[in-house]
Amino acid sequence: MTLNLLRKGSLGFPHPHREIALPGAVGRGVAETPTAAGRPGSAPARERINAFRDLEPVEPPNCHLIEGIENGSEDIDILPSGLAFISSGLKYPGMPSFAPDEPGQIFMMDLNEQNPRAQALTISDGFDKTSFNPHGISTFIDKDHTVYLYVVNHPHMKSTVEIFKFEKQQRSLVHLKTIEHELLQSVNDIVALGPEQFYATRDHYFTSHFLSLLEMFIDLQWTYVLFYSPREVKVVAGGFSSANGITVSPDKKYIYVADVTAKNIHVMKIHDNWDLTRLKVIQLDTLVDNLTIDPDTGDILAGCHPNAMKLLVYNPKDPPGSEVLRIQDVLSEKPRISTEYANSGSVLQGSSVAFVHNRRLLIGTVFHKALYCEL
Repeated sequence: MTLNLLRKGSLGFPHPHREIALPGAVGRGVAETPTAAGRPGSAPARERINAFRDLEPVEPPNCHLIEGIENGSEDIDILPSGLAFISSGLKYPGMPSFAPDEPGQIFMMDLNEQNPRAQALTISDGFDKTSFNPHGISTFIDKDHTVYLYVVNHPHMKSTVEIFKFEKQQRSLVHLKTIEHELLQSVNDIVALGPEQFYATRDHYFTSHFLSLLEMFIDLQWTYVLFYSPREVKVVAGGFSSANGITVSPDKKYIYVADVTAKNIHVMKIHDNWDLTRLKVIQLDTLVDNLTIDPDTGDILAGCHPNAMKLLVYNPKDPPGSEVLRIQDVLSEKPRISTEYANSGSVLQGSSVAFVHNRRLLIGTVFHKALYCEL
């Protein structure tokens, strides 16, 4: 989740070249609204953040909260085999935390089981588990079938990418490497492309408290997507208000990026040199967080925040709601947007991600619980 209001640190480096989003398909009857600068979705920040909608409930009949996950489930990735990884315990400036003094964890669920349960994975020695603060995650399966888990980590409110090897028999993660780089600041989400190759999103350009506030309210659009490999690290797409969730199409030809405060999804073409070209923008009327792909259909599933101010000013008597959207026919002129799940907060608060596998749906949250549904 973005909306970082309390970042601490120093300034970065010159801002990346701005790219202007091309007009794209419009979802749920919401038209793109260029400002005088011609930028889609650039309504004043106060309007974008304060606005929220009353949700009509959409809840599958066979759902229950996942036992054992109490302090967030910010991101989820599921292997083709049905093993689900869940990042939990994110401490994010400006967001509530129900366990501020406890380190984060990675949970696993085997969706092949009749009644799957969440189990916290152990992490190998030699890794600082006390400061583990996991955010976005992504899996990669090597040619020898080894499973690697890439985790955006915020130890002491910095940003690193941790690479783990998953040991199925031991139900554990073996820490292999910590990646740090000057471009890896305010990292939100990640999508693994190969051994030590990934795209990652930067959700704020400035890291100081005052300037990050200023950045959000005047909508600088200086956040970006970067590409990382051991041989090359570069910004490959810019011009986002707050780049958030990121995922790759099933054919590996396109990248989808959520711009949370602009309430849209950018469809981008991957080039041979890993640069990205923006093809279209799908405008929504909700704040879009993490994105996943339905492996059976290629549809995008988006975890969304219909009432962002309730996240920033948390009131347990009036909690933030949860919303999951499905975007079909992503590359067509008129993608179809439908609601997969919607709840006012009475069951699930602050949804950040949704993933479907074999008609089983997992919905995660920034700081709350996680939901399991049989569709």
